[in-house]
Order: sequence, then structure tokens, then C-alpha cells
Amino acid sequence: MDPPEHDRLRRLAMRSFGLPHTPGLVTGMEGDLTATVGSLIDDFAGKEQIDIVDDFAHPFPVTVICHLLGVPREDEPRFHLWVNAIMNSIDYNPKTDPKEKLDKGVQARKDLLQHLGGLVEQRHGRPGDGLLARLANDDGPDGRMTDDEIVATAKLLLIAGHETTVNLIANGMLTLLRHPQVLQRLRDEPDLVVPLVEELLRYEPPVQIIPWRAAYSDITVGDTVIPKGSQIMLMLASGSRDPKRFHDPDRFDPDRRDNQHLGFGSGIHLCFGGPLARRETQIALTELVLRLDRPRLVADPPPYRPSPVLRGPIHLDIEQGDG
Repeated sequence: MDPPEHDRLRRLAMRSFGLPHTPGLVTGMEGDLTATVGSLIDDFAGKEQIDIVDDFAHPFPVTVICHLLGVPREDEPRFHLWVNAIMNSIDYNPKTDPKEKLDKGVQARKDLLQHLGGLVEQRHGRPGDGLLARLANDDGPDGRMTDDEIVATAKLLLIAGHETTVNLIANGMLTLLRHPQVLQRLRDEPDLVVPLVEELLRYEPPVQIIPWRAAYSDITVGDTVIPKGSQIMLMLASGSRDPKRFHDPDRFDPDRRDNQHLGFGSGIHLCFGGPLARRETQIALTELVLRLDRPRLVADPPPYRPSPVLRGPIHLDIEQGDG
């Protein structure tokens, strides 16, 4: 979306999601984030082999966003199933995948939107905790979002915020296991996690390419003129490794200074959920490093999902203990 409609919807959403109106939203969730991470790691007990994606990074963001939206706890299992079906259908390949994979994703989208619509309808006139209730009852300077706009915003948080966070956590754990000295530093210096996650967003970002942009006017890049209306693909991951901007860009360095990466985009479209994704990943990686017993990669490189846009392992199997 472009201004002015983009600006109106973003202002309405941010009244309930972040600064300046709800500055404590993410920090207020830290107890729940830590408890959710702890519960998932508790389930690793007695297991010599763990899939960091399926057993940890995949279920974590759904649980968090359901809590953020104010989805009743008894509804969470359905949200997990819907998100799984939708994510599985994103990489659908008609040459190799059964059509059932695509059909399940389409049906899951319909079921998710219908259920979110029902939850929003129930929240009218009943202010309370959760983003759905706040958006359904907020009368700010721009008025209220329509129910369809609230559902679209909730779906954006749930779907776009899920796969990216899964990849950021999985890419992060993979990078730490490839850099054991940094992993040990994080054990010894938990505060290192803040710059470490910023370096992950530069070095191994979950969103590598944005292929859905267009030129508003003729643009000259080098000796090439990109005509107005042309489709443009933004190579974010490449930009974050530009040697003219970053010293030794192919080196993973959590002590890097002035780390103005493109991991969350930029400008008026800067990632809406960035503060939450940062904190989720900081807590997830810190707890994994502190609680896993001598973790080791089973396969390097691990199998990757086929999408060039959303980059991350489809599985990340690790062994722990004596092996």
C-alpha cells in the first residue's frame, strides 16, 4: 500500500502495537515469551536429537502472536494447524507436489479469516487485552479500522510475522553452531544477544529479496535506465553485505559497529513487527544456548526451503548430550 491509505492504517495499527501510545507492549510480553520458550525446551528432555525448526522455531511465533492478538487459549491449536497448512502451501510446486498441499493452504486461509472475523465481531463494545479488542474499540483521530481492516492486519501479523521469525531463529542457531566461539561467548555474556541478533539480521536475514516493487518514474542506476512501471526486485541480503558499506561483510561479527542493515526493510514500510521479532529471537537464542547440552549439527548444510525470498532451513536437526 502507498500513502495516504498506508499511513492511515499504519497509524491506527501502531496506536495499539507500539510507540507512542503503547510503549510497553513488547516488554510487557517478556514473561510470556520466556515461559513459552522454556516450555518448548523442557520438551527436549531425554531427546538426543531435536529439530530446531519443527520442535521449537515453528510453534513459538504462533503461540506468541495468538497471545498478542488475544486469541482464546483453547483456539490456539487450530491456529497452529492453519498456519502450518498455509506455510506448507507457500512453496507449492505443481510439478512435484500433490494438489492437496495447495488446496489445504487455500482452505486454511479461508478458515483463518473467517475465525478472525468472528473474534473481531465478539470484541465490539468489549474493550480488553489483546490487539483485536483494542483495534475493535479504538476511536482515535483517524477513527476506527473496519472489521475487514482489522482481520487483514491480524492476518499480516500472524502469517508474515511467523515465517520470518521461524527463519531468523533457525538461521541464528545454525550460525551459532557454525561459530562455536561466538556460541560460547553468548553463554558467558548473555547481553551479547542484542548486537548478535542485529548482526544475524545483516549476515543471514530471513527475508532475502523483495520482488514486489515497481518504479514510480524512470530511474538511472549506473548506466541503465529502469523505465517507469517496471517491476523491481530489491536484493536486501546483498545490500546488507555491500563491501562499500560494511567492512569484511562476509564475516559474522556480533561486535560490528554502526550496523545499519536492511533486515527489516526501511522507510515508511519498516517492518511493523520488528520490535517483537527482535525480542523473540533474543530470548529464544539465549535460552537455547544456555540450556542445550553440547549441541551439534547433524547435517551441514541442512535442507533449505526452496523459496529464494524467505531463506531458512526447512529442518535443522541437532544432537545434544554424549551422542
